[in-house]
Amino acid sequence: MSVTSTIKVLLIDDHRLIRDGLEAILTQAEDIQVIGSGSSGEEAVKLASSLKPDLVLMDIMMSGITGIEATRWIKEQNNAIRVILISSEVRKELVTAGIQCGIDGYLPKDVEKAMLLDAIRTVHRGERYFDDAITSLVFDDFYRQRKIAINHVKEPASNDLTKREREVLALVASGKSNRNVADELFISIKTVETHKSHILQKLGIDNKADLVRYAIKNNIISLD
Repeated sequence: MSVTSTIKVLLIDDHRLIRDGLEAILTQAEDIQVIGSGSSGEEAVKLASSLKPDLVLMDIMMSGITGIEATRWIKEQNNAIRVILISSEVRKELVTAGIQCGIDGYLPKDVEKAMLLDAIRTVHRGERYFDDAITSLVFDDFYRQRKIAINHVKEPASNDLTKREREVLALVASGKSNRNVADELFISIKTVETHKSHILQKLGIDNKADLVRYAIKNNIISLD
């Protein structure tokens, strides 16, 4: 496997046993390389800057700054670095705060090996990754009210989105796949992709994580 196809991962956890365990799992994958590890949010920020990993796999609760705060600093320095938070606590407020700071994924610490590897590969492709329990925790309210949200979506200031583009934006930001958006709106997948391209261009956004943050910030979707 070529070097360019290898996913460079930085591990951050304040428990050495957890870091060693994660490294043992990840080194078994031919397309993943662990390039460093640290035990605090402060180390995460410094190592992300010096090592330039593709992805940071980081605990959320550590001494010093949290994984959420570290994510914000990492993203401000280099938004191309992906961040997946792992935690023994799956709480709505933690997931919401993480999303607002720019995380690309959130996993419980008891995640299965196959899901962990899938999450890393999915996030490396530029997509978000949350397991089913976390998705339900955060987005159930939105799903129950999606028709209201679509009909009363806030107009993005000075960005001239059409009504259909606002509908697509609301559904995509809520975690819907292209297929699900197409089914919801009775349009083709190709049409969904075209709308998404126009939305990203109009908003000046180049990835899905920023799109979700924009939707939350502008009350297009609600996490309450």
